[in-house]
Amino acid sequence: MHGGASTGWLLMVLCAVSGAYCLLRTRTGTPRERRTARSEALMGFGMAAMAVPAAVLSPPGWAWTVYAALFGAAALRALRPALRGGHHLHHLIGSLAMVYMAVAMAPAVTRSGGGGHAGHGAAAGAGGVPLLTGVLLVYYAFYVLGSAGRLLPGAAGTPVGGTGVIVRGPGGFGGGTDGRPELTAACRLTMGIGMFAMLLTL
Repeated sequence: MHGGASTGWLLMVLCAVSGAYCLLRTRTGTPRERRTARSEALMGFGMAAMAVPAAVLSPPGWAWTVYAALFGAAALRALRPALRGGHHLHHLIGSLAMVYMAVAMAPAVTRSGGGGHAGHGAAAGAGGVPLLTGVLLVYYAFYVLGSAGRLLPGAAGTPVGGTGVIVRGPGGFGGGTDGRPELTAACRLTMGIGMFAMLLTL
């Protein structure tokens, strides 16, 4: 990333930890919740791989084609559920954003010979369409703010009939129905921040 290798390492660790937690969530919950967790685990690990500092591991040119194909398939898989809205729509947007970044950071686009890997320094620019990058940045800015707001004390739910029973709201935009909604929301917030940071490098 433009912030240097230390920023890339931090982003890689945060995304990898989020992906690992999402992978653990695939062991419990309803089939729909497990599918959601698998999608989020794929997103977390994919972002972590992209964030590895290029000084340590510069991916070959074909790696970006693999990224684009993998997340293109994930986008197609998320297309039908996304018609129902909720967090599935966010998964679709996230998968398409990963395809966009993979294409934008490919050596053929950047003409840098090593791609626009997230761990590059300030001299490593990446290709990209400024308008599309800006739209995605605005989307993820609102997503991060909305997810962060749901983690604030008192934002998760409201007492029912004064009995002290809490009805929890969704973790993030339209999700978070597992047994640890706050932790799930925190992981989604982390990946949202990570996506915003990666888009800034384009």
